[in-house]
Amino acid sequence: MRLLIIEDNPDIVANLHAYLEPLGYRLDYEANGNAGLAAAARGVHDAIVLDLMLPGLGGLELCRRLRRDWHCRTPVLMLTARDTIADKVSGFESGADDYLVKPFSMAELDVRLKALVRRSRDGHDGVLLQVGDLSFDRGAMKVSRAGRTVELTPSGYRLLARLMLAAPNLVSREVLTYELWGDSPPESDALRTHIHALRQAIDKPFATSLLQTQAGQGYRLDAEGAPDGDDVR
Repeated sequence: MRLLIIEDNPDIVANLHAYLEPLGYRLDYEANGNAGLAAAARGVHDAIVLDLMLPGLGGLELCRRLRRDWHCRTPVLMLTARDTIADKVSGFESGADDYLVKPFSMAELDVRLKALVRRSRDGHDGVLLQVGDLSFDRGAMKVSRAGRTVELTPSGYRLLARLMLAAPNLVSREVLTYELWGDSPPESDALRTHIHALRQAIDKPFATSLLQTQAGQGYRLDAEGAPDGDDVR
């Protein structure tokens, strides 16, 4: 599990590393709100542990922007000394998924994180994703466009799910690369090959192209599409 810690207390960060890394977690760390938002918006983490009191940008506003501006669905667990009902309500209203009050048990944090990630993944497994006339039944692993079945490779299904979940927003090359290869990406630009294969499957037989390229940045699915051949390839 890849975890993003946004926390400015170095002692807490050190304790999180000491406890969670032996359990198999991979931890990334940011000490201020602005850097934390930038890291979280990449969408490469399985969960985020977010402190409320941060320099630069507070945790509540960070979470609001992450949900509102970046449409990021990564589970967020707020970690804070604030323990009133009003504080918890504010946390959940900002977009947090769970709330743990300091001081806390590391074992409880581990259990809560695993539960958050499990619910997040389970919640996506059976949903029907739809972008324009393209649909993806993730429960049955069936893709169709305009009523015609579309066959994809295993990598194609994973890329398509990530793009459809974010649509119409841009998904960076970094996020898509991590989706396929985690922390061990190939040296070659293999992502381009997989994107080409996906485009051939979901766009080539049809009059409009849903899969669009933003050169040097990433890809997105646009329900309005573009006439076949007009997209930047």
